[in-house]
Amino acid sequence: MKIIYNSIIPLKGFIAINLFGLLFARKGTAISGQIVNHESIHTAQMKELLYVFFYLFYVAEWIVRLPKYRGRAYENISLEREAYVNMYNRDYLKERRPYAWIRYL
Repeated sequence: MKIIYNSIIPLKGFIAINLFGLLFARKGTAISGQIVNHESIHTAQMKELLYVFFYLFYVAEWIVRLPKYRGRAYENISLEREAYVNMYNRDYLKERRPYAWIRYL
């Protein structure tokens, strides 16, 4: 995964953001293998959902979960749950089945 270090994206307070398969990281931050794996899982999800539908689904699910989870809605998005649960498994992407995030809904 290509990592682009800069001082603009992501916003202050965030370490990294994956945009269309490119990982943007705050200049001066250390990006661990687990973060790269987490974001690589998102890239696999993006490819499955043809990128645009990944972002549409992500925002829609966040909005749906917002009333129940409030400030924790982000952590309860199925796409995030798959990435967080499996970010420490280096072999996950080799073993992962297509649309695996569905079981985290």
